[in-house]
Amino acid sequence: MNIRDMLVPAVRDLPPSGIRKFFDLVNEMKDAISLSIGEPDFVTPWRIREAGIYSLEKGHTHYSPNSGFIELREEICRYLKRRYNLDYCPKTQVIATVGGSEAIDLALRALVGPGDEVILPEPSFVAYKACIRLTGATPVIVNLRAEDQFKLTPELLEGAITPKTKVLILPFPNNPTGAIMTKEDLDKIVEVLRDKDIIVLSDEIYSELTYESEHVSIASYPEMKDKTIYINGFSKAYAMTGWRLGYALGHPDLIAAMYKIHQYAIMCSPTTAQYAAIEALKNGDEDVQAMRREYNRRRRVVLDGVRNAGLECFEPFGAFYIFPSIKSTNMSSNEFCENLLMEEKVAVVPGVAFGDCGEGFVRVCYSNSMENIVEALKRIKRFVERHR
Repeated sequence: MNIRDMLVPAVRDLPPSGIRKFFDLVNEMKDAISLSIGEPDFVTPWRIREAGIYSLEKGHTHYSPNSGFIELREEICRYLKRRYNLDYCPKTQVIATVGGSEAIDLALRALVGPGDEVILPEPSFVAYKACIRLTGATPVIVNLRAEDQFKLTPELLEGAITPKTKVLILPFPNNPTGAIMTKEDLDKIVEVLRDKDIIVLSDEIYSELTYESEHVSIASYPEMKDKTIYINGFSKAYAMTGWRLGYALGHPDLIAAMYKIHQYAIMCSPTTAQYAAIEALKNGDEDVQAMRREYNRRRRVVLDGVRNAGLECFEPFGAFYIFPSIKSTNMSSNEFCENLLMEEKVAVVPGVAFGDCGEGFVRVCYSNSMENIVEALKRIKRFVERHR
């Protein structure tokens, strides 16, 4: 029996993540500096860790309700009201998930299947396209442009909509580009969507890591609230990647559908992480602000550094990534990253890993120490000058 032939084609033919390849390589190299993985270098703040530890000491080691503890869901709603003026009911419109990634998967599985289309702006997080394909739906790629600062424009959106369109993924602040959508940008997108039966999957996991302006959610528009699934989590803002906790909010019917899949496939989110997250939402604002200030300092240093190395780069205002063009080197993004790693022991990620339109760019993640960033920038400059 050929086991490979027994696999579902959608899974068998799914390409592996283009990010992990470089992560694995850099772990085997002495003195290598990784600017590749999108994970905070900060440890989860002590007060949050302490809440998790205390929950274990109290013996809170059992399952939680499928949708998460009501205390957590209430705190999520208070937080979103306080930060982004969003109103949700904690009993019927919130579900706690295993990271934001599960929330994305649940939303797509609840909404689309064969014959449906999902509009996906790229470059973007590698999991979106895979999750769409696993449902049997068709991803309709919108190629974002450097000249637009990698924002979704109304013209690009209108050109992608067909009678089969059911979902638009709106991934801002963006991974890998660091692009954001301001209120002025969203006003134009809302105008396009106002009278259309299209659900917006708004992934706002980097919302707290917005610099120079305030983050605005498309769910804050009254005409869009019921048509938006709001997704967020604790990994990026609170440096809680290993705790695996996210959440989704939306119309009660949408959340109820996601709940059923979650109930059968996952059951519930980690109990310890939920207790820690309650503390994060109640008392973590100062910790988030401190980390955001440091990220912003690094952002300016990295942006200046890659430009000083001779690489063109627009200024990103969100997340912890920059997305410089490497076209001046006449290398593909894969060649650039492989050669940079081998010659200078610096790991960055090929832009093509995030979609075909990412070719000619690389993702540089600045969630690393300033000491490592400064050294990496020296090596990048040396490499670019050698290969110009």
